[in-house]
Amino acid sequence: MQQLIKNYELRKEEIVKRLRGFSKSNVFEELCFCLLTPQSKAKRCDVAIQELGEGLRTLGVKEVAEVLKGRCRFHNNKAGYIVEARNKELVFDRDWLVRNVKGLGLKEASHFLRNVGRGHGLAILDRHVLKNLKKYGVIKELPETLTHKKYLEVEGKMKVFSEKIGVPMHHLDLLFWSMETGEVLK
Repeated sequence: MQQLIKNYELRKEEIVKRLRGFSKSNVFEELCFCLLTPQSKAKRCDVAIQELGEGLRTLGVKEVAEVLKGRCRFHNNKAGYIVEARNKELVFDRDWLVRNVKGLGLKEASHFLRNVGRGHGLAILDRHVLKNLKKYGVIKELPETLTHKKYLEVEGKMKVFSEKIGVPMHHLDLLFWSMETGEVLK
């Protein structure tokens, strides 16, 4: 536990800086990024978003899919999600996002809300976070699947752990990510 707190102190400034940058992000671009990331590499997804640029709002499904091809898994489906999401008037509520934006589950909706500065108290339960929650005894084993109920259960345990060690939830997932990957990304 001491090492975790030490790692946080070493990375806290970078984490805070990254979080501030998120709140200045383009909301639709962040939504698209979070639609792309499931089962795909975040860096490749980010490159695709940058390459698409204004095309995120204007290109058809086939054109978007061509840019996504080789950068993310299920590029055809995800291209469709992006095009469909253009017509949504977003509500910054995780449950609403999960119900109304095709392609977003709890993890992606939490990720999106965090990336637009509205995710305090939400967990982004990816493999890096889950692995560290197990390592620090927050969960006994890695869940085989994360049902809605299981996601909320693990998120509740992470919140208790976060409060116990004095690291805000929206900092903790970036800390765990950076401990696994060596960098503070999205």
